[in-house]
Amino acid sequence: MNTLFIYSVDDILTPDTPLRTPAEMQFGISYISSVLKEAGHSTKLVVLSRLLGKQNRRTIDRCIKEFKPRMACFTAVSTEYLFVRGIAQYIKEKYPDVFLLIGGSHVSLNPEEVLEDGFDALCIGEGEYPALELVSQMEKGREPSGIANLWIKNGYGIEKNGPRPFLQNLDDIPFPDRDMWKEWIAGEGDHAPVLLGRGCPFECTYCCNHALKKIAEGPYVRFRSTDNILKEIKSIIARSSAIKDIYLEVETIGADKKWALDLCGKLKDLNSILKEPLSFGVNLRIAPNLDFVDLFVAFQSSNVTAVNIGVESGSERVRRDILNRRYSNKDIIDVVTLAREHNLKVNFYNLIGVPGETIDDFKETLEINRICRPDTAYAHIFFPYPGTKLHAVCKEKGLLPKTVNTRLERCAAVLDLPDFSKREIQKGFIWFDYHVYKGYRPMPVILVKVLVSKCRSNACLHSVYRKVTYLPIFKWLKSALKKHS
Repeated sequence: MNTLFIYSVDDILTPDTPLRTPAEMQFGISYISSVLKEAGHSTKLVVLSRLLGKQNRRTIDRCIKEFKPRMACFTAVSTEYLFVRGIAQYIKEKYPDVFLLIGGSHVSLNPEEVLEDGFDALCIGEGEYPALELVSQMEKGREPSGIANLWIKNGYGIEKNGPRPFLQNLDDIPFPDRDMWKEWIAGEGDHAPVLLGRGCPFECTYCCNHALKKIAEGPYVRFRSTDNILKEIKSIIARSSAIKDIYLEVETIGADKKWALDLCGKLKDLNSILKEPLSFGVNLRIAPNLDFVDLFVAFQSSNVTAVNIGVESGSERVRRDILNRRYSNKDIIDVVTLAREHNLKVNFYNLIGVPGETIDDFKETLEINRICRPDTAYAHIFFPYPGTKLHAVCKEKGLLPKTVNTRLERCAAVLDLPDFSKREIQKGFIWFDYHVYKGYRPMPVILVKVLVSKCRSNACLHSVYRKVTYLPIFKWLKSALKKHS
């Protein structure tokens, strides 16, 4: 049976190749596609964007005419849902025989709301095997029914099937389908992401993990075996000699230190037999009283060259009382110092404009960045995602505007806080690098970063900027600036 996957992005490189590199692939539908293909079904991907207007419909028409799918699968985060809903409505009206299934975090957290729209079924939670069961029933000519994780509309009403336990042996799932993305990506790229596990042990208030972990029974935090991960990495580099860097995607690699050390040992062994060793990047969550010495030693020996750290705020009050992240600024400084001792690049992720934050709190964020001087200091503006605890706080305090602009998600200020105005939040985002690196890096380098932030926070400039970044001269300029950073 033919299944069409529909994925949307909020920005594009070009209409024909909206994605820049393989790193922009989405894991959820990629895993579902691989499960369907393994069972003998055919799949195809289409990547759309609200920026393309009526061209989206022409693309849908072409794909449905050529591929003749019996089912279309959608995924959506909250900021893309309205666009996705519109595409689904178009398909429902013009191609009523195509069964419409939607999943993703927004659907899992807001199923009753999504139920009112034109989809034939909703997937709540993990979708690999519910989708396979659905396709198998449809292929046999049966009316879909009795599939755990799916809410299904039928002639009698709505069948709300209960959840199935979280998948525990992630090794049972075939590797994600990377081939489906090829026609939508402009360049081969030299780096690729590999998903190490699922779930997060923490409950940050700006994140939806606290709600997602309650959807099903069984342990929520799970890791693939290190042998399985290594097998996938080998398959990636066998398919493309251009891949030089692998991003090890997981909420925090420090959640299971024994497993992480074993993985590093296998990565070290892999690099020992390669002509050109791979480099790796990881996410790391800071927590009190965690000793990272042996982990950082293992990172260095296995060529893990960079760690991404979600600092979020330099204010201990904001982290503790608003974000539910409990570690001190000393903890941050100690981890960065230790990382540098082991030749690791350190990248900070900062969150600006959370409800309850003041401009003085923001200045503390700048200060911890100036003290640590990360190799890259990423700044993002808080966005109130439905289903998170902080969205509920914003709603309770009347902070949400009547219309929330999703166009420049995390680059444009949404909230106007009593002690940190919308204008100040936006200014803090644009000039973040200037305040962090002034006096430490050449001013031309800093001002280029400021200009980039300005472009990212303006709809018209953002589209132009994204196209320019793919030009060879921009790559040369970026490399030159990096040498002077």
